[in-house]
Amino acid sequence: MSDEDLWRVLRGISEMPYGAGQIAALEQLLRRVDAADDRHLAFVTRMQATTGYIYGGEPAKSFVTFSWCLSEFDRDPQPYHQRHLHQLLWHFKYMASGLLKFPEVPLDRTYAVLDDMERRYRAGGHSLQAVHKHRFRVAEHVGDVEAAAHWYRLWQTTPRDELSDCAGCDPTSQVSYLADTGRDAEAVALAEPVLAGRLTCTEQPQAILTALLLPYLRTGRAEEARDAHREAYRRLRGNLADLWDIADHVEFCTLTGNEARAVELVERHLDWLDRPPSPAAAMHFAAAASAALRQAGPSTVYRRAAEGRPAAEVSAASLADELAETAAGLAARFDARNGTSQQSEWIARRLAVQASGEHVPLSASVRRRPARPTRPVADEPGTPASSTERAERVRSGKGERPAVTVPADAGPDDLLNLAEQSWGRHDRATFRAALVAFDDRFGSAELPARTSAHRLALRASERGDEDDIDGAIKLNRAALELYREAGEEVAAQAVAGRLGVLLTRSDEETEEGLLLVREAAEVLDRLGDAAQRAAGHDRVALVLLHRERWADALAALDRVPADAGGDRHLAARIALHRGHLLEQLDRVDEARAAVDEARRIGRELGVGEVVTGAGLAYARLVDDPADAVAACDEALEAAPADAELPVRVARARALLAAGRAPDAVDDFVEAVTLCVERGAEGDAFLRWELANAYRMVGRLAEAAEVAEEAVLGLDRLGAQAEADRCRHLLAGVYAGLGEIDPALALLEQLASNLDGPDNLPHRAQVLEEAGGILYDADRDAAAGERFAAAAEAYRLGDLPLDELRARRREAYAWLWADDRDAALRAVEVVDGLAAKLGGQADPPVLYELALAAEVGARVLTGENRLDEALGRLTGVPDGLRSIEAFGEAAQVEALIGELLLRLDRPAEAEPLLRRVLGGLPAASRQVRQTAWLLARVLDLLDRPTEAAALRAEHDLDEDD
Repeated sequence: MSDEDLWRVLRGISEMPYGAGQIAALEQLLRRVDAADDRHLAFVTRMQATTGYIYGGEPAKSFVTFSWCLSEFDRDPQPYHQRHLHQLLWHFKYMASGLLKFPEVPLDRTYAVLDDMERRYRAGGHSLQAVHKHRFRVAEHVGDVEAAAHWYRLWQTTPRDELSDCAGCDPTSQVSYLADTGRDAEAVALAEPVLAGRLTCTEQPQAILTALLLPYLRTGRAEEARDAHREAYRRLRGNLADLWDIADHVEFCTLTGNEARAVELVERHLDWLDRPPSPAAAMHFAAAASAALRQAGPSTVYRRAAEGRPAAEVSAASLADELAETAAGLAARFDARNGTSQQSEWIARRLAVQASGEHVPLSASVRRRPARPTRPVADEPGTPASSTERAERVRSGKGERPAVTVPADAGPDDLLNLAEQSWGRHDRATFRAALVAFDDRFGSAELPARTSAHRLALRASERGDEDDIDGAIKLNRAALELYREAGEEVAAQAVAGRLGVLLTRSDEETEEGLLLVREAAEVLDRLGDAAQRAAGHDRVALVLLHRERWADALAALDRVPADAGGDRHLAARIALHRGHLLEQLDRVDEARAAVDEARRIGRELGVGEVVTGAGLAYARLVDDPADAVAACDEALEAAPADAELPVRVARARALLAAGRAPDAVDDFVEAVTLCVERGAEGDAFLRWELANAYRMVGRLAEAAEVAEEAVLGLDRLGAQAEADRCRHLLAGVYAGLGEIDPALALLEQLASNLDGPDNLPHRAQVLEEAGGILYDADRDAAAGERFAAAAEAYRLGDLPLDELRARRREAYAWLWADDRDAALRAVEVVDGLAAKLGGQADPPVLYELALAAEVGARVLTGENRLDEALGRLTGVPDGLRSIEAFGEAAQVEALIGELLLRLDRPAEAEPLLRRVLGGLPAASRQVRQTAWLLARVLDLLDRPTEAAALRAEHDLDEDD
């Protein structure tokens, strides 16, 4: 590569975001630069590398590049050295801060750098304000309180100059010192005018907001603390160099009682400890993470894979111990270097942090503070819980109904019959009360086999209701055996049918379940009453439904009488089952009628479970989103506590479809909250949907926060496809927030994840989106590279029209990057693609061919090949108007007018430009440009009065 090419590469690298990608590009460029033997370029590249290493998370490497530049500057001063002197002196501050963070670097070396810094600042006539600040930081680091106070006073009283830290960074250090010395109110007062101003530094405002977290909290400004956390963490989360500040946010979450969020942050950044920016940052994060994990209590943490270590769930307690040992070990190394105990004492305080004071809600996905889910130990199959435990469950009612009383004189069979009837009526409270009474009164009595079998069957129903399928199967088998011994054939077949349904739901499904329910139905058809016959066929339908044999299941239900043998509760359930089967068979109108019948019966009987299930089914089956919302509203009002979650989710989705996204946000938040409180799986998927809802209502900060949580959870579940789709959403949210570099990093990761032949269209789309973001940010060279990569992926995916669009955008990017050779090469490719697509009349093809002609004309215009450029545009405006692309047609006509002007053909340009100007909306960006061109045309036609009037009308200067 020529020196000019290397300089162009350096300019492109300077536009890259800080991080591993930029560092890799800089190091590759350094090897080429050294081979080219260009001293100026070598110096500037290393100056850029020093900054890149600092902000990219590898500050140790900056010591080498800085030392090289300083030696080169001193050895043989050149004019270009003087041009970069200010930046070189600025880098001294990086060195003074950075050396402190590595315990293997002797403290004397830091003092030597500070002495050299002071000497050079004095020699150049600069203020020593920045020198005093960094001497203060050394004193604070080693725990010399008096020296820190001394240097702090000098720092504050010495005039600032152009080498002082920015108007945000200086106050940030002051806020930290004031907070550390118990002067929180002063810290907040100092920061307020700073935050009210305009902060443009790379480190701001996230650094000062992080420093304010505890002062805000300790002065009763909980809302300001919450907002500072959200704003600052959002800016920090993607930067390895900011691991230290991220630790402060973990600690803040722990202090404010947000254990779940603290652990999420730990999980998100835990693998950064495998490549920390410095031992100091690793020490701080390890301590904060350890405290957070201890506060979270018994749980597990997801640890991502690293070299030599697979991804795994690890015990939070054991990880907390490991991190505490890491932090304490690093602190001891720093203290050994410093000759003090300051760092060990400081880390001990960090490790002891726990929630204190009032809870401050932080999460955008959880509405209230979640209680840690507790899972009761299930009773062993066949073994009843103690009467005290079961009575407690009855008294609580599990949120369903108030406690009930059973007749005091009821015998054992009376109590079991009451329980059976209550089960069929969905009256779980009475069901449990009757069984508790039975166990208390007759649990130890000698009972007939029929009665014991009945009790076992009812216990099996309990287990099935609690999703203990294996326990329910074991109990039903025991009940079936006792019923057969007692000669109770009808009761035995009812239990056999239930057993068959359970076997179909078990992990080891066999043909036994279907055989049992069919045999039971046949026997009950002969021996049972009408309701028992109806229930038998319903159970056959359920088994076939589980096997997805929809038509066979519906045929089984067709054998059930319309009134379900007089059992209206059973009739409601059968109507619901029928509706589900008809839905699977795409018989939507019939399905809707069936579930509506179930809703009606459920309402009449007051059975919330049926109303809820039927309402959810009805919401899926209606075309009008408003009707779906109404059905969900009814279901939500009737839903038992354990059914609220699916109803919330369905209602949120219906609200989105109805265009009521703000209301949908509330339901999604409630759904995520319920998931977290109950320890249910699936909250990551719900957070993904919630993030999208936040995006739709324009609440992008919350969308970003929740999408980040969702990506972490989906990764943890191994759901890569869903995680990648959520990353795509998150990239768009970042772009909407103006956070371009995090958006690009996500798109880059997505492109890497989609690197396979089946994913070429999606990979191309992601690369093209990245190019668009870069293009809009005026990072045109990088945009050109992304568009080229997208075009290649489209080519491999055999998508020629998409390839043409990407190549056309690539040509534009190289044009504005002032890389004429690359732009011309791209136009050649565009021409080849356009020739292959020529002759097609589809509007999308016509549109792309027209814009391909335009970009070629613009590139040729830049080469001063005006006649060729004009020739390309013949007929293009008319073609665009034929597909109603009127704005693009006007844009091309304005370009034709410009070309005619430059070709000294003003008489032809005038009518064209007047037509364009007259057709443009008043607020259009093209108006001023077209008016300027027309005024120049009028000048050339010797019509100065008209030209002046036109300039006045559009507020144009003659020299514009």
